[in-house]
Amino acid sequence: MRRWILLCCCLVTLHAHGQQDFRPVANLELFKQQFAKAAQETRTIKSNFVQEKNLSMLSEKIVSKGKFWFKKENKVRMEYSSPSYYLMVINGKDFRIKDSKTDRNISARSNKLFEQISKITADCVQGNVLHNRDFTTKVNENAAFYRLDMTPVAKNMKDFFSGIQLLVDKKDLSVVKIIMQERSGDDTSISFTGREVNINIPDEVFALK
Repeated sequence: MRRWILLCCCLVTLHAHGQQDFRPVANLELFKQQFAKAAQETRTIKSNFVQEKNLSMLSEKIVSKGKFWFKKENKVRMEYSSPSYYLMVINGKDFRIKDSKTDRNISARSNKLFEQISKITADCVQGNVLHNRDFTTKVNENAAFYRLDMTPVAKNMKDFFSGIQLLVDKKDLSVVKIIMQERSGDDTSISFTGREVNINIPDEVFALK
């Protein structure tokens, strides 16, 4: 379970109508330019999030809530407040994991899984997913959103995912939802609400201590 919580960070609430009537994006190059520009201008993000996990063996979703912080270049903090406390901090290639029983630091340099988590997280938040060679990506759109459908091509990603979707709000080109389909048939989504962009976030928020 802990591994999948970590994978959900890669790396951000939509109603059902937001996912209907998607079609291939009319101008892919223009989208790429605008998406990259918006990401380039985003220095920090603070938001609430709701994570929903569908397990094939359970009839009900597992719903978790918490707060999310991001700061360039590669600093992420996800703090789960319900149903139980869980903290993950990414600071460059180093991680801090804390729950009711443990509080430890992990170096991604010595752990391939954590290295991949770090890369996906940074790519999703910073808008670099279209250049991630571990996936092929198709871009679709409807009136309100772009949807990036990412299919893993690298073996290390295929071991975890059958696909990843990013929902991008057309108003400000922000990633508002991430959906991860796992090889097991389970899926996890993270929706981001109440976003505050380019506010001051002290480095202490991402401290590995």
